[in-house]
Amino acid sequence: MGKSLMSLLSRLHREEEGQGMVEYVLLIVFIALAATAGMTSLASAINSAFSGIGVKLGTYI
Repeated sequence: MGKSLMSLLSRLHREEEGQGMVEYVLLIVFIALAATAGMTSLASAINSAFSGIGVKLGTYI
C-alpha cells in the first residue's frame, strides 16, 4: 500500500493539477505529526497534575 501511495503522490506531483493536492497532503501529514508529538507531552503533564491532586486528596482522607 505504501508503494502505491508513493507512486500516486509522485505521479500527481509531476502533473501541475496534482501539485496543489500533494502540497495539501504534505501539510496534513505535518500537522498530524505535530499533533501526535504534542499529545505525548500533554498526556505527561496531565498525568503529573492528577498525581499531585491524588496525593493531596490522600492526605485529607
